Amino acid sequence: MKKPYILAFDQGTTSCRSLLFDENFELLGISQKEIGQRYPNDGWVEQDAEEISNTQIQTARDILEKLNVDAAQIAAIGITNQRESFVVWDKQTGKPVHPCIVWQDKRTANVCERMGQEEISRVIRRKTGLLTDPYFSGTKLKWLLDHHPDIRRGAESGDYLFGTIDSWLIWKISAGKYHITDVSNASRTLLFDIHSLKWDDELLDYFHVPKAMMPEVTDSSGKLAETANDLFAGKPIPITGIAGDQQAALFGQACYQPGMVKNTYGTGCFMLMNVGNHCPATREDGLLRTVAWRINGVPVYALEGSIFFAGATIKWLRDKLGLIDSAGESESLAQSVEHTSGVYFVPAFAGLGTPYWDPDARGVIVGLTQAAGKAEVVRAALESLAYQTRDVLEIMQDSAGMETESLRVDGGASANDFMLQFQADITSQAVSRPGITETTALGAAFLAGLGVGFTSMEKINQYWRVDKRFEPDMSSEKRNRLYNGWKRAVERSRDWYQQD
Repeated sequence: MKKPYILAFDQGTTSCRSLLFDENFELLGISQKEIGQRYPNDGWVEQDAEEISNTQIQTARDILEKLNVDAAQIAAIGITNQRESFVVWDKQTGKPVHPCIVWQDKRTANVCERMGQEEISRVIRRKTGLLTDPYFSGTKLKWLLDHHPDIRRGAESGDYLFGTIDSWLIWKISAGKYHITDVSNASRTLLFDIHSLKWDDELLDYFHVPKAMMPEVTDSSGKLAETANDLFAGKPIPITGIAGDQQAALFGQACYQPGMVKNTYGTGCFMLMNVGNHCPATREDGLLRTVAWRINGVPVYALEGSIFFAGATIKWLRDKLGLIDSAGESESLAQSVEHTSGVYFVPAFAGLGTPYWDPDARGVIVGLTQAAGKAEVVRAALESLAYQTRDVLEIMQDSAGMETESLRVDGGASANDFMLQFQADITSQAVSRPGITETTALGAAFLAGLGVGFTSMEKINQYWRVDKRFEPDMSSEKRNRLYNGWKRAVERSRDWYQQD
């Protein structure tokens, strides 16, 4: 009998990737291709939906060919995706009727600001766990239907379908047999009640979205769908795992018990805490409530906090200031000095996220003296990632009523040992970096393997392995003194921007 494999689709904002895992969830190879974006108006961001699906399928074919794996050896496919981007397409032709509107798109910012002053924003917060923000797809879907009467007619007749990127990919690779999404993706639309776990009639009515165009909502793991016979010139392959990218990373980090937390250091940071089978009550804490996953009909919820600038801060030091030639150089430069000489760097280039949610904040570097040079500034920039993470972690612990003792990390900046040690010190939490840092795709693979009976939750815990663990090694007096300085620096950055 030939060796079985799990194929993971990792569909991101700027690229499509396919990753192949063996029966022990060892990563065997990756195929990646970039995809484009278009900016037809100020603040608008769109993508070619056909390019997304075609590129994703091509990377899957490429990795099978590269590793000489027969499609018949694929036991299951797991899908993870950029969560809030969406497509509307014609179910008869399978063609998009408008470009994909990307999560970064801000075309409904004014609408959201106006809604934020109305009672509907409190309804949305209570039912969906989200803020009224253009980041989520609901207001942009309404915009699309309102501005294109032909699309509205098709939606109302049931001929046009809505889907986040997981839905779109599954429709394409199943040749139109399945129109589904999982609970984690549905929970990012502003249209889904995360308590009843159903599309909400009140919200659909408010946004004038026909229910006929919405996909069926499924578990995140199980026998969910299957590919068309001819996708890989062989038999249908089961699709048994689906999750939005950050929820997939939480699953890939094996954060299966309430109180477990993961932080992804990417362009920004996304921190998620598993809070168990019951969603915490809505509070004005700047945190999102979201569905992490649902398995065998049982949901798991998460609190989510967003930090806007993490790796992008290091990129700014490289590209705009020229203080470093590469991101990796930031670590050695930071370690070349014992401290920042009192310098703090607040990277509020486009406002502050959780827990402040201050769009008028702007970046500041404070505490400069003649003792400070580029090493101190670079060190302060790296430390800002850790300070912002503590900001989010503390509010999470308070809102969940759970104390944590460790943080599991991934993403590009998690390769920086200096930053992770400072992270452990400033949060007084052990910080663990896993052996496989491709945790988003690994989460999709875990869900798929679980869904096809390839593994179990107990085994998955064994597959997750620590590459390096960083223990806190700083006195509480120093930790509090440094963090109090950070909070003072944040106050200097807040409410800065004023429109002319």
